[in-house]
Amino acid sequence: MNRVILFVAPIVLFCLVTEPCGGADEVWPLPKWQIAKPADVGMDEAQLDRARDYALTGRGSGYITRHGKLVMSWGNLQTRYDLKSTTKSIGVTALGLAISDKKIGLEDKVIQHHPTFAVPPDSNKKTNWIESITIQHLATQTAGFEKPGGYTKLIFQPGTKWAYSDGGPNWLAECVTLAYGRDVDELMFERVFTPLGIDRSDLAWRRNSYRDATIGGVMRREFGSGVSANVDAMARIGYLYLRGGKWKGKQIIPREFVEAASRTVESVVGLPEIDPKRYGNASDHYGLLWWNNVDGTLDNVPRDAFWSWGLYDSLIVVIPSLDIVVARAGKSWQRNWDGHYDLLRPFLGPIVASVRKQKSRVGVDRPEQPATFFVSAMAGGPPYPPSPVIKGIEWAPASTIIRKAKGGDNWPITWGDDDHLYTAYGDGWGFQPFVETKLSMGLVRVTGGPEDSRGTNLRSPTAERKGGGASGPKVSGMLMVDGVLYMLVRNTANSQLAWSSDRGRTWSWSPWKFETSFGYPTFLNFGRDYDGARDKYIYIYSQDSDSAYKRSNRMVLARVPAKRITKRDAYEFFKRLDAKGDPIWTRDVAERGAAFVHKGQCYRSSVSYNAALRRYLWCQTGAGDDTRFHGGFAIYDAPEPWGPWTTVFYTEQWDVGPGETSCLPTKWMSADGRTVHLVFSGDDCFSVRKGVLRLGE
Repeated sequence: MNRVILFVAPIVLFCLVTEPCGGADEVWPLPKWQIAKPADVGMDEAQLDRARDYALTGRGSGYITRHGKLVMSWGNLQTRYDLKSTTKSIGVTALGLAISDKKIGLEDKVIQHHPTFAVPPDSNKKTNWIESITIQHLATQTAGFEKPGGYTKLIFQPGTKWAYSDGGPNWLAECVTLAYGRDVDELMFERVFTPLGIDRSDLAWRRNSYRDATIGGVMRREFGSGVSANVDAMARIGYLYLRGGKWKGKQIIPREFVEAASRTVESVVGLPEIDPKRYGNASDHYGLLWWNNVDGTLDNVPRDAFWSWGLYDSLIVVIPSLDIVVARAGKSWQRNWDGHYDLLRPFLGPIVASVRKQKSRVGVDRPEQPATFFVSAMAGGPPYPPSPVIKGIEWAPASTIIRKAKGGDNWPITWGDDDHLYTAYGDGWGFQPFVETKLSMGLVRVTGGPEDSRGTNLRSPTAERKGGGASGPKVSGMLMVDGVLYMLVRNTANSQLAWSSDRGRTWSWSPWKFETSFGYPTFLNFGRDYDGARDKYIYIYSQDSDSAYKRSNRMVLARVPAKRITKRDAYEFFKRLDAKGDPIWTRDVAERGAAFVHKGQCYRSSVSYNAALRRYLWCQTGAGDDTRFHGGFAIYDAPEPWGPWTTVFYTEQWDVGPGETSCLPTKWMSADGRTVHLVFSGDDCFSVRKGVLRLGE
């Protein structure tokens, strides 16, 4: 029968590498890996030696590859090692096949595929949890099973905690076995291993050691453990994932599955862990039976890195942004349990560092001056990979910044139907001549261009507010559509909509408010009077917080038909992307998902559409004690309002204060889209800085 298969959106949807980076020719290890010297692929051999020497403290064997070529190896390369839990990451590949073949979906209830699921023990029936467990719960370690691989108890309600388990993945293996009615070992050799050049001398999969030998007359295998393999086979599996599930022109497993497996599912992030001393904050960096670094726990490793990890520290490591695959197996490294990722640092850190000092494969060099940014994929840096379209931005010297309206901040901007810009200030006196009383919220019409802008304070008794800081309402977003000026106002528990049909002189206020999240909402701006809009909707973004003053782990997104913007029941909230990358929306704000994720760093922002480049540009204020005078700043881009987001510009310390807010007015973008002007509240002013976007070839 036909089935609809949904990939639940991962917390961070990276554009994984499916082709060799930098436009290099395709390289495939058939029949063997091509050998390259480290320098030939932009790696420092001394750093690789450090990684190898650390690996050998646990003896064993290893491979390091870059751009599809073997750069370094050690140990006996034919030895098959018991990979223990690395089997989980290999086994889940069979789930990718089942999803591709429309036999299983991640959101399916497990009981649909396994009639005796979770029994024995009979005590599991009494929990009334069995019927609610999904395939995704099994694949994300949130189903609730105890650790052992046999028939174990359910210890918590599915989806409420994270617990490392062999039993859950073993149930998943049985679901795949029953879906195909054949041995998973045979399935994987036919569909995956053999095409990759892996034969039975390279990899063996023992039968299930904890349960009956067969299920439904078919050999029963484990996903929890059970695979033995040499490092060559391990590296080939990693290379399949690096290339987005494609092998020599054939899609072996869906690219969307690879992306889902390598990222943390949004609903899992932040769940409490069983045995946190051993597993740390695992729920923040565990995908579909693959570990990852999405949350930046390893600050010396790119955030897009992901890996298998088994007892004795067997590893298949994939780093898409650096085009690297690493395989290692042997004995365990010495560890303590203060930080469960810490023992990986001395191994992965030098491998990453070997590339850091070289020219980036995305063609962006290190900066020659503070105002020129190069995209770094390192943890502690941007949460998303480099933009495939915009390779960077050249900022005009700080000395050329134009500053006006001293003492005011905020400055969200929209392009009006009369060809003027409309904006608002907070805690200030507006443009000269200043208003007589400091306002928490005041309005301004801006005429002229970025170099000769002139501001006129718009006095409106129905809009102006007093009160400093968080005690006074302030505008966080402005938009004009069909001659009606809208503003989103924060600090109103949580935020509120107002509108004016006479260009800001008189205002009406919505009788409702955003009472869940949307503490700092801002509009997506298109052209003059909303010209060139993508569709009939208006889009609204915010950090996922009730307050404009609190950072969060993610950004959220809402939309509403333009003609019904004043009606609360017309709003929909972004939930996730489906398997095709299309957005799924919900009317229930409680079901909202992440449109963007940057752990602990999502804050005030604005989004503008660059029509010439056909890219959505998202300006975000970074960290800083007082960003008016110093702090971080970033610009991300995407082909759609919901992503996938990539990095145009990122710095943790800009050469000037980025202000608490910033935006790129669409009116002040050049016809070719390359020249932009940033309006930001640095130095508590209406500050304008020119930037030139550097495009890829």
